[in-house]
Amino acid sequence: MIYPAIDPVIFSLGPIKVHWYGLMYLFGFAGAWWLGRLRVRRPGAVITTREMDDLLFYAAVGVVLGGRIGYQLFYGLDSLLADPLQLFRIWQGGMSFHGGLLGVLLAMWLFGRKHQLGFFQLTDFIAPLVPVGLFAGRIGNFINGELWGKATDLPWGMRLPCLEFPRYCEQLPAAMLYSLPHHPSMLYEALLEGPVLFALLWWFSSRSRPTMAVSGLFLLAYGLFRFGVEFVRLPDAHIGYLAWGWLTEGQVLSTPMILFGLLLLVLAYRGRETDDAAVS
Repeated sequence: MIYPAIDPVIFSLGPIKVHWYGLMYLFGFAGAWWLGRLRVRRPGAVITTREMDDLLFYAAVGVVLGGRIGYQLFYGLDSLLADPLQLFRIWQGGMSFHGGLLGVLLAMWLFGRKHQLGFFQLTDFIAPLVPVGLFAGRIGNFINGELWGKATDLPWGMRLPCLEFPRYCEQLPAAMLYSLPHHPSMLYEALLEGPVLFALLWWFSSRSRPTMAVSGLFLLAYGLFRFGVEFVRLPDAHIGYLAWGWLTEGQVLSTPMILFGLLLLVLAYRGRETDDAAVS
């Protein structure tokens, strides 16, 4: 398969350029808003329909600011120090999920203080809404030609045009027009972090669960999915592997998510057992 090298710009209006990457974020927020409107209709919903709009605004600011700042701190601190203005060029890509997660958590804390709601009540509510945004973001990565995996002989591996992707053709003869086939690892992440994670969380949250359980499952499942895909995804060229010829920055950042997710699940169900014992 040949990667089509899609133009990241949809159209231009004078100096204004509309990028696919930005549009994917818009799709993600719109999808999360729609799903959130469905969730607030469920019995026992922690927020109202009107508060849902306010919640989405808080979450959107947290995603964009946290994701961009996190990417620059985790993956591009040197380049940020050399050119601080690149922090604002989000249309060029470069968003960190882990930074976005921290931004959303801070936003939920602020929203909870404003509306006098529990922190984990809010994170349990929004967790099933996140995969639609993750899916859209990974499709944006594909359109931008980012986050390719290792070379592969699998039939869905993609050859990249050497003119646009010289990094993947460095070891090949100069006459080669295309690279060896590579894992489309961003599409693996789109599938796992999007439809698979959404189905898991939507099903799990469809019944009453103890506080922290949905949040814990989200952290655990996302962390495992991301950790696994990193084995076939090439690390950022300026970072490389951190240890043992396979450990990546993404795996290091995902490990605390896995552990904290397990901890939340244990605390959630241990708390339920304690409550049941007290009632009996």
